Amino acid sequence: MVDETLHKWRLILGAEENDGIGISLNELESKIDATLHALYDSDRKGGLGASSPNVARWLGDIRTFFPVCVVKIMQQDALHRLHLQQMLLEKEMLESVVPDIHLVATLMTLSKIIPEKTRATARQVVQKLVEELLQKWTSPTLQVITGAVSRSGHTIRPRYQDIDWHKTIRKNLKHYQHLYKTITPETIIGFGRKRHSFKEIVLCIDQSGSMGSSVIYSSIFGAVMAGIPALQMRMVVFDTAVADLTEELSDPINLLFGVLLGGGTDIKKALTYCSQIITRPADTILVLISDLFEGGAEDEMLAMAATLIQSGVQLIVLLALDEDGTPSYDHHNAEKFGAMGIPVFGCTPELFPDLMAAAIAKQDLILWANENKCSS
Repeated sequence: MVDETLHKWRLILGAEENDGIGISLNELESKIDATLHALYDSDRKGGLGASSPNVARWLGDIRTFFPVCVVKIMQQDALHRLHLQQMLLEKEMLESVVPDIHLVATLMTLSKIIPEKTRATARQVVQKLVEELLQKWTSPTLQVITGAVSRSGHTIRPRYQDIDWHKTIRKNLKHYQHLYKTITPETIIGFGRKRHSFKEIVLCIDQSGSMGSSVIYSSIFGAVMAGIPALQMRMVVFDTAVADLTEELSDPINLLFGVLLGGGTDIKKALTYCSQIITRPADTILVLISDLFEGGAEDEMLAMAATLIQSGVQLIVLLALDEDGTPSYDHHNAEKFGAMGIPVFGCTPELFPDLMAAAIAKQDLILWANENKCSS
């Protein structure tokens, strides 16, 4: 056990002047040491070398020697420490990487310059991550939000054709008349609002470079919620221009490739566009996902937000939708939104379905955020 611990410390400390243990490595440990050395003991000029074979071989090595969670960290370290964005433009590289949120965000950033020969492979990388996230989030999201819609959508004064007979019978079982072998329905429950969607939800997403993870998670949740009949989903992304990607919600991969991360930010323009596509303000939840670093006129942005609220729109500001839920944002603008009574906080993906359910139920979202320890 002591010998094994020393060998681990030798790999952690590295070779040459960093190694004060004097441990000799076996053949496998030497290979592991070489992969670590290429990334962490080399200078920032790139210890992996510029050629595709070197990087592709290194990517294959780390997948052999380390678990997936460690591989993803090392890939990110390679991108930042060795400036290896170029590796995502090469087919051989893309075939070797393990997809994760940060890599896909980088691909989205580079999507317009990815060579044609690499585009299909890049799409496969994105597809792997999309399928993984859909598998993880579809069931809990549908369960939580559909339940909230069901509870909010029922009425106790339905028209005959709108009666939910199953729930009505269960509600009135205590009024069963033994003599007549029938139930006296004192409370009649109906589905309500059958002619149109129960809620309109607009995801308005800042596609500046720092919002990469938020864009990906928003796209996944938007695609899932688009499959709920009682909801009318819209998805809008913006920088200094606004793009409506609602038609792409049925294909999250196309949706993500329709996003161009980077550029400036014009929140006022995005909110103005949203106000134009909202048809039933009192039944609309508008989720603005942004760090609130406004490139346009801040007073006009705030005025547009106030107009939306006055029209009856339920406006929520998510400063981040990522694994940490810890946002970097414009505190001044966040305080201004908060002073208008608009909930402003960061959120992790695990909490997003519950957040939307709480919004549909018209709960106090500021209280909800505090109870769930959401960052702001």
